[in-house]
Amino acid sequence: MVKKGIRNILFASKDVGWVLEPQAKRLFSMAGLNVPRFTMSSTVEEAVRFAHKIGYPIVAKVVSPRIVHKSDCDGVAVGIDTDGELTKTFTRFSQIEGFVGVLVEEMMSGLELIVGAKIDYQFGPVILLGIGGTGVEIYRDITMRMAPLRERDVESMVKGLKASPLLEGYRGSEPINLSELTRLLITFSELVMDLEEFIESIDLNPVICSSTTCVVADARIMLKETGGNP
Repeated sequence: MVKKGIRNILFASKDVGWVLEPQAKRLFSMAGLNVPRFTMSSTVEEAVRFAHKIGYPIVAKVVSPRIVHKSDCDGVAVGIDTDGELTKTFTRFSQIEGFVGVLVEEMMSGLELIVGAKIDYQFGPVILLGIGGTGVEIYRDITMRMAPLRERDVESMVKGLKASPLLEGYRGSEPINLSELTRLLITFSELVMDLEEFIESIDLNPVICSSTTCVVADARIMLKETGGNP
């Protein structure tokens, strides 16, 4: 059963056709997934206050219903470490088409993965795991399974990646927390099944995994044009 708060977010996003990142992060947080500390800022002063609260360096992203792929318009700035740099970034983002604000969030470090879902007309919800970040289209290292996922499915997905040694610790590097990745994928697959009637696809890229946690650092939810009423 879809929680009321999640339904409200989906309903408010129907006219746009997709869920903007701040609302998507709130939705995933309601569902039990880890997200960075963040805020949606409509003024420079709000952005700077929040940056002081969580501490530099921070990440800033443009929020616009006209911009689905923020990287296409240089709408993401990473490693901002001063008020002046944040102010300049905010001013630049404000010139982007459809600008409604700036998402300011803490920086996370770890291995970048992609987790995704699409609703296949024949098979239903399909869950994807792969190496994420900007290299996702280069490496194309992904595995897929039909929902719902179980622990054995996640284990099989991880081992099915060519880059699986990176997750398990390679040449002295610290392994990621596979228990947290398993929890994230199982929780995500349950959420996708709950939302099957309303969504077309979901992209979590990147999900940043470390030795302690896995965090949804970026998120996009595409809604069905003709789906159920949330």
